[in-house]
Amino acid sequence: MSQVIKRAYKYRFYPTSEQAALLHRTFGCVRYVWNKALAERTRRYKDEGRSTSYVDTAKWLTAWKKDAESGFLREVSNVPLQQTLRAQQVAFNNFFAQRARYPRFKSRKKSRKSATFQNNAFTFRDGALKLAKSSEPLNIVWHRPLPEGSQPSTVTVSCDSAGRWFVSLLVEETHTPVPSTGAAVGLDAGLDHLLTLSTGEKISNPRHERRDRRKLAKASKVLSRTAKGSQNRARARLRVAKIHARIADRRRDHLHKVTTRLVRENQAIAIEDLTVRNMLKNHSLARAISDAAWSELRSMLEYKADWHGRRVLLVDRWFPSSKLCSTPGCAHVNDTMPLNVRSWKCHRCGALHDRDVNAARNTLAAGLAES
Repeated sequence: MSQVIKRAYKYRFYPTSEQAALLHRTFGCVRYVWNKALAERTRRYKDEGRSTSYVDTAKWLTAWKKDAESGFLREVSNVPLQQTLRAQQVAFNNFFAQRARYPRFKSRKKSRKSATFQNNAFTFRDGALKLAKSSEPLNIVWHRPLPEGSQPSTVTVSCDSAGRWFVSLLVEETHTPVPSTGAAVGLDAGLDHLLTLSTGEKISNPRHERRDRRKLAKASKVLSRTAKGSQNRARARLRVAKIHARIADRRRDHLHKVTTRLVRENQAIAIEDLTVRNMLKNHSLARAISDAAWSELRSMLEYKADWHGRRVLLVDRWFPSSKLCSTPGCAHVNDTMPLNVRSWKCHRCGALHDRDVNAARNTLAAGLAES
């Protein structure tokens, strides 16, 4: 059965010097409004005990634009400034619902540079996208077409730490799920292998960060030896950022290929509900865990499964998938199972198990039982 979904299409573009200057001003104004609103909301609650709504912050924005000190806010489109206030309201809603931490201030150097434009702040005709207060359309590299007849409702412009410009267009499209397969698979995430399937297949872990570690270390050493605020430091920082961007791009590409294949081939996918944030506290494994990107892998599985009418079955993180014998009718559980034990023999039924394949089979059985 077809369904209408919202999907973002991301493209790279190359701005003119005037467009780049305008967008950088917009990023700065967005950051200024976020920080100023966050400071005022925090002060208002501490000093007066009053809560703040989006309507209140929108009134503050109007006053700030009239103030001589912050009159520069009038130089950019008002829509991205309103959007950052809406995003801040969502962040506070998530905080009060205990789904996220208290919103934090944005840093000029470390925070993501982005601005969101609603459909009243851009025009999109015949493949040409022109933003508010800009005289020319963006020079976008259309590496894949938008769905036929679709019209973007939201446009997000961003610039990453490597100096690359991207535009993300949110559109509605009619999506037809792929035919049902009736197959189910259990997954065991690991470091030696990125995933081990209950079928016995093992998907290799490319270790993208380790492959470029020497190059990254060399560039980072050069960066550490430059003087703060110098042009050499800016160039060295850009070289480090480009290496990081290359690593992230290759990792994301590999995860997309793996998750797309798993979702297309299986009706149900069982995976452990891992708390990656806590696992990163193990400093001896934190670097390898970050490189494997298990959280991003799970996120891709979930939204792609939703698109294609599949199910992702989450198994409790305390389930003893590695210590439990997967032989039908046995159910023997070992007392301990150190990480260096990669295969073991069941003392009850005598079955010889590969640690990861056994865990994947148990994860599948537990996921199907809970569902």
